[in-house]
Amino acid sequence: MKILPLYPDIPAYLKKRGLEKKFEKKRALFEQNPFHPNLDTELLEPKHMRIWSFRVDKKYRAIFIFRDKNAIEIIEVNNHYQ
Repeated sequence: MKILPLYPDIPAYLKKRGLEKKFEKKRALFEQNPFHPNLDTELLEPKHMRIWSFRVDKKYRAIFIFRDKNAIEIIEVNNHYQ
């Protein structure tokens, strides 16, 4: 699974929170298997919007959409509990 280039503000968000290494580890895992159990990939509500997320760590999730069968676009990384 290919991940399209990140929006410019996402790397800054990750760096500010010290998440770069965690994100890259999860990104590599996602590229191998988007539904690996360690990612906790899920379809968000409302499901008809087709917005998904995977876990970066216990607190942060990457929000993404499928562009086609082989590529996704990460639209946001956020604090899952806010």
